[in-house]
Amino acid sequence: MSVSHGGRRPWLVGVSGASGTPYAAAVLRALLQAGEDVDLVVSRASRLTILDETGHPFRDAHAGEDLRRWLARGADGTPDAFDVDADLDPGRVRHWTPGDLAAGPSSGSYPVRGMLVVPASTACVAGVALGLSKDLLQRSASVTLKERRPLVVVVRETPLTGQTLRHLVTLDEAGAVVLPASPAFYAGARHIQDLVDFVAGRALDAAAVPHKLYHRWAGELGQGRDALAEMP
Repeated sequence: MSVSHGGRRPWLVGVSGASGTPYAAAVLRALLQAGEDVDLVVSRASRLTILDETGHPFRDAHAGEDLRRWLARGADGTPDAFDVDADLDPGRVRHWTPGDLAAGPSSGSYPVRGMLVVPASTACVAGVALGLSKDLLQRSASVTLKERRPLVVVVRETPLTGQTLRHLVTLDEAGAVVLPASPAFYAGARHIQDLVDFVAGRALDAAAVPHKLYHRWAGELGQGRDALAEMP
């Protein structure tokens, strides 16, 4: 999946070890459908979560195949719920291994639009807030902050300890958008995918990436239910 970046200016997506891999899949699909290029960092811890939540591995040597299967899967576990083949052109997606601290995104001179960490574990939040840079995901997030690029952190944990809350405040003060994975219900969700897509859509809103993942509030009570009633 690796290509020279040339004129690419991708969004960087980091997937940490928290539960919530459908959120990451929804964000990745929407970025590609919006015509955006993507650089992907899947942490070592998140590979266990992907295996647990999907039943399939994510392997560096088979990243293209494993990513296609992951993105095609619905949040309810339905295989091939999404047709993603047209969007997964090798020139549009680049995968970086998490231990490669010499990778492109480890440097501020590498051109990216910004970064979304989805889902973000509390360990990842702490590492970025403290500037530990223990792996490429944390290093890339730190670089995103120092270069004053958009950083969206979709934290997925409950309840939150005081220490994690302090780390989240640190990220907010550094310029990141802290976005808890908290789905809303006013959009008229009928399926688990609708709830996942709402969170993914809010993350993309924070990054100013256009999408059609959920029905937006327009000031009318019941508009979500009405929209669902009009669907076939």
